[in-house]
Amino acid sequence: MKKRSIVAESTRPAHPSTPSEAPKVRRPLEGAAFVIAAAVPAQWPEAGPAEIAFAGRSNAGKSSAINALARRTRLAFASRTPGRTQQIVFFALTDGARAADLPGYGYAAVSRDIKRAWQQSLWDYVTTRSTLIGLVLVVDARHGLKPLDLALLDGFVPSGRPVLILATKSDKLNLAERRDALAAIRSEAAGRYRNAAVTALAFSAATRLGVEEADLVLDEWLPRTE
Repeated sequence: MKKRSIVAESTRPAHPSTPSEAPKVRRPLEGAAFVIAAAVPAQWPEAGPAEIAFAGRSNAGKSSAINALARRTRLAFASRTPGRTQQIVFFALTDGARAADLPGYGYAAVSRDIKRAWQQSLWDYVTTRSTLIGLVLVVDARHGLKPLDLALLDGFVPSGRPVLILATKSDKLNLAERRDALAAIRSEAAGRYRNAAVTALAFSAATRLGVEEADLVLDEWLPRTE
């Protein structure tokens, strides 16, 4: 799989001069449908279709990001108590692929045993799932990459599979702050994961900032069936 670098914009032309210059960009999550909420690996759907995983700290805006990409309001649900969602939720995509919404991590007010159990499930999925083709890491733009985010990337990036970092809640920053926050994320990722297939985008589910750019990246990951 061709690697992507950390860049400010997609390398695809935004407006090709003729329709034949580039294939139509899909909205990979649009039309996604719930499949199962799996508490243990035995409940995971049988491996087969390509899967894209969404991960992030509790309260980073992961559910909102999934809903924005799916053009839905209630496809993915955030727990009323951050850090309580312990299942991997699988969604079927219209092209036959799947998306997996992984448990949020890093919320302090959860017992150590419970936290260990579901974070182990997340880790097992990210490191052993043979059909996982890419990881979307959701981080709060105001806080950047935290130690648990980096631990997850440390385990995933060496596989050579691509990563998309969505710097969510970017609408809560002014333009200068947003640029600085995104630059800091890109700089840290580039320094830590040299030559890795990592892309970082400013994102806001509220204003739809970065939604179409994220579509472009995910579209490149998924095989075309037509």
